[in-house]
Amino acid sequence: MSKSIHSAKKAEITMRLAEFEMPPMQDALIVGRRAPIGPEAARRMVDILSPGQYEIIKVDHPVIEALVVRKALFNMLPHEKLVALLLDEGEKVANEPTIVKAQVNIVLQVSKSIDL
Repeated sequence: MSKSIHSAKKAEITMRLAEFEMPPMQDALIVGRRAPIGPEAARRMVDILSPGQYEIIKVDHPVIEALVVRKALFNMLPHEKLVALLLDEGEKVANEPTIVKAQVNIVLQVSKSIDL
């Protein structure tokens, strides 16, 4: 009687495909230190395509040079908290030559009690 060894590898892949957008970003861009475009080129791009809608934030980080963030997000979250969140999560996937596009969905939950 011969024994057979069965080994299997599997990968689960999820893809999100969407039509190319102008500007080619959603809520934020995480710009690596050696990315093909730097923060000034990103500033020119968003100023031409969406004037006044994005803020360029240069950061002191070993891998990330700047964040390009849709200003409307700062109406829902404090500036420093959103920047910290983008850096914390961005550094897990970004590296120096990359530009990472981030979609940020914020849902605020409010609960109040009133006197009757």
